[in-house]
Parts: sequence; structure tokens; C-alpha cells
Amino acid sequence: MEFHVPVIDISPYVGGGSDAERKRVAREIDEAARTVGFLQVVGHAVAAPVTDAFAAALDEFFGLDLDSKKHYRTPPEINRGYSPPNSESLSLSLGVQSANRMNDFFEAFNVGVSAAAYPGLDLPATDYAKNLWPQQVPEFKAAVTAYFTEAARVARVLTTIFADALELPPGYFDRFTDHSLDVLRMNNYSLPAGTAAALDDELTGMSEHTDYGIVTVLWADQAPGLQVLGADNRWHDVRPAEGALLVNLGDLMARWTNERWLSTLHRVMPPVVNGTVERRRSAAYFHDGNIDAVIETLPSCVGEGSRYAPTTVADHIRAKLAGSRALQPNANAAREADRVLAAARTEQ
Repeated sequence: MEFHVPVIDISPYVGGGSDAERKRVAREIDEAARTVGFLQVVGHAVAAPVTDAFAAALDEFFGLDLDSKKHYRTPPEINRGYSPPNSESLSLSLGVQSANRMNDFFEAFNVGVSAAAYPGLDLPATDYAKNLWPQQVPEFKAAVTAYFTEAARVARVLTTIFADALELPPGYFDRFTDHSLDVLRMNNYSLPAGTAAALDDELTGMSEHTDYGIVTVLWADQAPGLQVLGADNRWHDVRPAEGALLVNLGDLMARWTNERWLSTLHRVMPPVVNGTVERRRSAAYFHDGNIDAVIETLPSCVGEGSRYAPTTVADHIRAKLAGSRALQPNANAAREADRVLAAARTEQ
């Protein structure tokens, strides 16, 4: 079967569609979630001026010199601020050492929901940390905040659709996400000027991983690099369609649905076109759920038995971040690690 990431118009859930139109969208989402774990959404109503200003702000920040950017680096347990190139290895979030001889070459800047957004709750400051805003780029905070707000809206539209697609009561996921641990990770895959011939052919932009939470909303350049692991254990190139946002499911949704829905492995390779490394930017909005939420298999998905024991969002996310950011292999991702190793054998 040919690998395909479907494009789905979610406007019936954004602009007040009919019941029939919403049922169609829910069916399409369920099909994509069961077969690919990735989809592209249009009709999301994120305005072009918002993404244009956002992209310009990213360029301004990532264009700063490395020492200036490192001023915004945080300890591994604080998922905020700047991550320099070669400081992380996403494959360790699965407990697997990537085949490349060095860590991932991307650089990133993270912002997220802070405890101050929920003054009535006693939320841990480590998980709901304050954001850092680069003073050298005055427009950065406003542009990033505007896009963060829109990505958050799209993520919640998607969980509304998920409830319908899984035949759950309307608003089912609200109690798991009313103080969701959400993070926006802005990535830059630029490299020093040169050609592919000058690069280590084992260099990895971002090593193989699954996303950690409920759902990820990804804005990205239409540049090569993103690869998704198909059911054939082979890596397939994926580029976003014009105006589309890429969406993929995370581990927590796979746990909820007992793998009826897929948390699909993906990676980013050096964006090389005609022997030259192209700039590639992306921004992943991770909608991860409340830190104290307990995730266990939905009753309708248990079948002959659950593949996963219940876990809290806190325990799951911390184990994943200890792998990627602190470079401590995650010992709690055996099923995902097996998929990585199977893909590696297929490539040989």
C-alpha cells in the first residue's frame, strides 16, 4: 500500500458545520489515526499574517550569535528556553541510542503554559515554568504568543473531533486538559554553508522519536527533511501541503486507545536539495494534558486486554524528557524502541 498522509478539512468544526459534515470529518480523522498516525489539516482558520509574523520572529532569534542564544538556556528538567545544536538526542526518549555518532544538530527554543495561567491551582513550577523572552528581538514575544494562542485553539478543536471519532461524550477530554501542560517548540535546522558532500552522512537533524502527549500541531516550511515510519517499517518523506498544518498523535493518545490510534515514529534528516543544505524551520505545539491526569485505556478500546498500565501525564512526560534533554535513556518505552530497531533492520 502506498504511504499517504491525508489532508482533512476541519472547517465544519471551526465554522459551525452541519452534523453530517462533522461526522464525515470525524470518520476521516479516525481513518488517518488508525492507519498513519499523521494527517494534515486545512480549514483551521489560522491567519497567514499570524504565521508570517511568527516565522519572521523565529528568523530574528535564530539569526543571533550562539553566545547570545545560549543566555536563554535552562537546565534539562525545565522545558523552556534555548537548546543549542548537538545538545539533545530525541531517540533516547525511547531508550534507543541513535545510529549517528553525535546528538541531533537542530537548535530549538521552547515556551509553554506557566503556573501563573492557573492561579487557583498549586501547579509545580518545574513543569509549568516561567517563559524566557529574548530581549534582543522585541517583537518575539508578541508574535510567538499570537501563534501559540492559535495553535492551542486548533489542538482543542482536534480533541473535540477525537471525542466524536471515538464515540465518546462531547467534551470528554476537557477534564484531562483544563490545565494542560502545553509547550511550543520552535526548531531551526540550519547548518553552516556547504554541500552534502562535506557533511557526515550519518548526521541527523532530529533522531527518531514519538511525540509524548495527546496531539501535536506542527507548522513547518515546505522543505524536505521530515520522515515518517510507515507500516512497512520504511521511512517516508513528508512535506506539508500549502496552508496545511501537520498533525500527529502522541503516546498518551496511543495509550488511551490501546493503539487503535497510532503514535507514529518520525525523524528529521538534513534538508539537502541539489547537494546544498536548505534552511528548515518548524514549530511543534505539544498538547500534553494536565500534569495530574491519569491516562488509562478507554473502556471501548480495552478489547482482550490493555497493552499499557495506567500512568500519569507527569510520570510519562518526565521520563521522556529525561531521555531527550538530559540524555538518560528511557527504560519505559519498550514497545516504541522495538519499532525503532525493526526499522533499522529494514534499512540495512
